[in-house]
Amino acid sequence: MLQGFAQQAPPTTQTYNFSLAECINYAYEHQDSIRNAKLDITSANYKVKETIGQGLPQVNGTISFQDFTRAPVTVGPANVFTGTAANPKAPLVPFPFGAVQYNNTYSLSASQLLFSGSFIVGLQAVKTYKELSERNLTRSKIQTNIAVTKAYYQVLVSNEQIKLLDANINQLKQQLNETTQQNKQGFVEKIDVDRLSVQYNNLVTNKENVTRSLTLNYALLKVKMRMPIQADLVLTDKLENINLTKDVVENNLDTTFYHNRIEYNLLETAKRLNELDVKSKKADFLPTVVANGGFGTVFQENQTRYLYRHNYPNSFIGLSIDIPIFSGFQRTNRLKQSQIEVQKAQNNLDNAKNGFNLQATAARVNLINSL
Repeated sequence: MLQGFAQQAPPTTQTYNFSLAECINYAYEHQDSIRNAKLDITSANYKVKETIGQGLPQVNGTISFQDFTRAPVTVGPANVFTGTAANPKAPLVPFPFGAVQYNNTYSLSASQLLFSGSFIVGLQAVKTYKELSERNLTRSKIQTNIAVTKAYYQVLVSNEQIKLLDANINQLKQQLNETTQQNKQGFVEKIDVDRLSVQYNNLVTNKENVTRSLTLNYALLKVKMRMPIQADLVLTDKLENINLTKDVVENNLDTTFYHNRIEYNLLETAKRLNELDVKSKKADFLPTVVANGGFGTVFQENQTRYLYRHNYPNSFIGLSIDIPIFSGFQRTNRLKQSQIEVQKAQNNLDNAKNGFNLQATAARVNLINSL
């Protein structure tokens, strides 16, 4: 048995040959933040259905059984059965009839919401809430795209640094060997050899540091992609294939570009939710109208063997109107709080607009300076 285990080959590590686009697509499928954002959209869809369900008929059934082990007593004046004049000071006496010992009730009730301002606003709010979830997914994808792209290019840069260091090391090694031979022949000073030797050792040390950094950069890229660390990843894109032109830099004529930023879109959606909350608070001042009805039947008897011989059905239909009149100014104060939240949301939008303009200006200057 032990020999059989010893002969088993170790598990092979999967190798991925990915371009930048393939790394990003892999991250879209495996990154937890994107998965959770997709789950939030699914949850928002169910929330929409839940809210719609509040406007559909609500049907409930009830079954109850009661056994009065000690039935309540009904009392009244003694003259009810004697026909004599009532004496208000006389004590009450128990009547010879009261609650039936066994009661079995079956009932079915239904209600239909006819009008509710809060329900109408709620339908609008859940659709906006779903839109917020969709924009959160877009933000997660953008953040993942940026993180993977930065990590991918950092690996490419490290590889190019190693190639450049190798070329410099080889050149300096050749120069060091030549200088050493010249020193032996007396053509150069020993200090020249020492200086080249120090430079050579520094380059070797730099290469070792960059090589260790390259390993770390690969691990960072895999983490951003949600790829197993032990997997082998080979990058197929080359650093020289990246094209940055001044046309992109100089395309700054659009002064409303911040409307395309997902962060700004999220703030706009949050403001709309606050505005809908104001509408909901105003709807609290309106009446709520509900139609209702029901049907039931009751079995009553003092002996269980006779309980289900006769039933006594009942039914009803009705209309209820809930009219808010006075709540100690609670509704008014809740409305004012919601209106303040709308003002705060607008302030956040204005602040974000200025911040995005500053970011765009700084990025444009940095990119022009680097070209």
